[in-house]
Amino acid sequence: MDAEAVAVEATRPLRRPLLVQRWADLAFLHWAVDPGVVAPLLPPGTRPDILAGRTYVGLVAFRMVRLGLLAGPGLPYLGTFGETNVRLYSVDTAGRRAVVFRSLDAARLVPVLTARASLRLPYMWSRMRLRRDGDLRTYTCRRRWPGPRGVTSTVSVRVGAAIPEPSALEHFLTARWGLHTRAYGRTLHLPNVHPRWPLHRAELVHLDDHLIRAAGLPAAESPPVSVLWSPGVPVRFGAPAAVR
Repeated sequence: MDAEAVAVEATRPLRRPLLVQRWADLAFLHWAVDPGVVAPLLPPGTRPDILAGRTYVGLVAFRMVRLGLLAGPGLPYLGTFGETNVRLYSVDTAGRRAVVFRSLDAARLVPVLTARASLRLPYMWSRMRLRRDGDLRTYTCRRRWPGPRGVTSTVSVRVGAAIPEPSALEHFLTARWGLHTRAYGRTLHLPNVHPRWPLHRAELVHLDDHLIRAAGLPAAESPPVSVLWSPGVPVRFGAPAAVR
């Protein structure tokens, strides 16, 4: 995916937003994996998205801000919470590149229950915290429900310089304009639009994660190949469409 294609997708209009939200204070950690490891974990009609023969497992910690329905302003309390995702990278038969979530730990029970019921997304209710100390960000998570209960993750990153032009790998990992999920016997693609990510270099200071293994993937035993941070972007999601 080249920079020109990313710019076109980033500005693609969305006529009727289904959901609005802002993703803020994001830490992106990624590990390279063999596509054969993740292929069985993707929904039918999709396959691993590959760059130079590899695909990736992402651990992404952030704040969800003012999640809301349609084009409204979003909810200040119920719609604002900490979240940590374990995600994979997919492409469907129509060529749409997206993410597949293996788990989404979030601190508000109502959005967790709503997302599990409506789109069958693997949301988990968890205790979350984000601590800021100068340029240091520490994200902590402890799962409450449904399980495995007590699974934890702690990520600390030091925010570095802004990235003027992301590399091919950094585009691949962050320029994603939708998600794939399996719901009600169908594979769905849910599109989103947002500005291009303002990305920063980041240094991994501390990692103690058990979410990746709990998501059915090999535990992260080596340092991540990519560590990034972003102040965030506003996001709008459109209606899901079936993958043929």
